[in-house]
Amino acid sequence: MRYYSLGNYRDNRLVEVKGTGMPNNKLGKQTLAFRTRPEVLGTGSVVGVKEGQGPLGKSFDIVLEEDMFGEKTWEGAESKMLSESMRIAMKKAGKTADQVDAILSGDLLNQLMSSTYSVKEFSVPFLGMYGACSTMTEAIILGSVLVDGSYFDTVIAAASSHYSTAERQFRMPLEHGNQRPPSAQWTSTASGSLVIGRSKNPHFCCTYATIGKIVDTGMTDANQMGAAMAPAALDTVYRHLLDTGREWNYYDRILTGDLGHIGKQILIDMAKNLGIDLSPAYDDCGVLIYEKDQDVHSGGSGCGCSASVFAGPVWKSMMEGSISKVLLVSTGALLSTTSAQQGGSIPGIAHAVSVEAVY
Repeated sequence: MRYYSLGNYRDNRLVEVKGTGMPNNKLGKQTLAFRTRPEVLGTGSVVGVKEGQGPLGKSFDIVLEEDMFGEKTWEGAESKMLSESMRIAMKKAGKTADQVDAILSGDLLNQLMSSTYSVKEFSVPFLGMYGACSTMTEAIILGSVLVDGSYFDTVIAAASSHYSTAERQFRMPLEHGNQRPPSAQWTSTASGSLVIGRSKNPHFCCTYATIGKIVDTGMTDANQMGAAMAPAALDTVYRHLLDTGREWNYYDRILTGDLGHIGKQILIDMAKNLGIDLSPAYDDCGVLIYEKDQDVHSGGSGCGCSASVFAGPVWKSMMEGSISKVLLVSTGALLSTTSAQQGGSIPGIAHAVSVEAVY
């Protein structure tokens, strides 16, 4: 494994656009400051049977009775889950599809199949996102940029995954009954959507976003994705704190998605080496979504995991007032079936967005 170093970064002052005397909404090296406070107007979450049986089951909007969701294919079920989560989010936000300027969505399937088929029925401009399990935060960031820059008034950021579609593409057909090592993670059957826009009295807003960079430590084991992504998560969290000038304990919750049990512990240990004790506020969406006795080994993964956890239970906690400042750090393992078969390494990526109560 290659030596990994965080390097040196700039301070957290806004970088000035030359000749204008105006800030360009950039903090430090990789962080964006949203000046108009794009607001999360509504969320929607739909999860599968196994996810509904987990500790967060009662906090999701819809829990499926069976993972086919009345469709003929697993892929059709995932598309339907995603479109349903969008409808729920729009209803909570008091919006119709005609009032949505763009949908930013992604999934794990080739050519973003689930997102494409779910979005086509809305007849709304579409931007397909792919960052593996980091897709949801990537969509939130770019959606917030579009709203903050006054390009659009209302957008939807969304992501989905399905155990049966991802297994068939990235591993083996379910019929094979392949054994999974203890370090493997379970792709969550889940989807989450956020409506981002403006209101006269903003409440929960996207305030800062830190765009991650690819970190590759040389990991090649596709059953060790948490270990492959943990360094990228640390890099992004550390950069976010440096760029914003915030301390780690500023946030009520810091949530990665999805490192699982192994990757979570690796991140905690690596952060301690930098003098950062993340443990009081930190957790991982892939750990939270399942009980330990649900036979998911190292925990959950997939685009829909962090998307549904944030759009469901985390958002519910924010609405109830138990938490008011959340840093969502969705993580992605950027492998493909081709790179895995060729013995390639697994590059990691992590993007962070802070969602805070504004009074």
